[in-house]
Amino acid sequence: MTESESLRSRLTRKPIVVAPGVYDPFTALVATQAGFTTLYLSGAAIAYTRLGRPDIGLVSMTEVMETLALIRDRVPAHLVVDGDTGYGNALNVVRTIREFERAGANAIQLEDQDFPKRCGHLDGKTLIPATEMCGKIRAAVDSRRSRETLIVARTDAVAVEGFERAVERAAQYCEAGADMLFVEAPKSRDDLARITKTLAGKLPLMANMVEGGKTPPLPSHELEALGFSLVIFPGGIVRALGKMAGEYYGSLAANGTTEPFRARMLDFDGLNAVIGTPEMIALGQRYETTEQSSGRKTGTQR
Repeated sequence: MTESESLRSRLTRKPIVVAPGVYDPFTALVATQAGFTTLYLSGAAIAYTRLGRPDIGLVSMTEVMETLALIRDRVPAHLVVDGDTGYGNALNVVRTIREFERAGANAIQLEDQDFPKRCGHLDGKTLIPATEMCGKIRAAVDSRRSRETLIVARTDAVAVEGFERAVERAAQYCEAGADMLFVEAPKSRDDLARITKTLAGKLPLMANMVEGGKTPPLPSHELEALGFSLVIFPGGIVRALGKMAGEYYGSLAANGTTEPFRARMLDFDGLNAVIGTPEMIALGQRYETTEQSSGRKTGTQR
């Protein structure tokens, strides 16, 4: 990715864009240090980590916006943001798009679930009519300030109305003006292939890999071969950290010290190197030196 390349432009070429899920500036920073140039801000991951709760519509628009703004302040990566249902009707969508775009989103995902929504890989979802979702998409497109801010239209209809109807909904959302299509929770590799075969050429297509979810896990190169342009791994980091945190706390409880776990941890200096502590201290000292030098040159008394 070139420094000036937009996400819209990047999605038109290979290889497929792989976007790991993040939920705060620290995970975003570590992901970019690993080489990722596109990140996915997961509403589910925010619910897991900020609330310690499941992804069942408990996270508010302002909580996502605040998290997004903090991430944007820390990393330059393209940010794809989970906007859930838009947090209400078409007028709520207008506000969501404006706030997320202002906070630094490069793409905003909206879904056709009814409220309260739930994780796309949980059972018991309900949908709004396709016509209502099309209105939300039009509202999103009309309210964005830049055409480079992508509107991602997600349908959860596979679990509610069946695969064929899900693809039909996606085609309608394309006609409504979406920039990318996302058919959530297909149940087989054949279904993934049918999505790309049916919707190929309309818009870039997005796939979602959830460890233990309803969709079989495929590596990015296979998804690229099928015709997908973007694949997200939204909650993987929380599942990884959840397992490691359980092992860390278990070790500490059993041993009364962190020493048995030290090989699996960053030490004090290692963590400071990751977050840039030496550079921040040096920056502060540079400003202090400049101010003091200026004071001496002008004869300013302190």
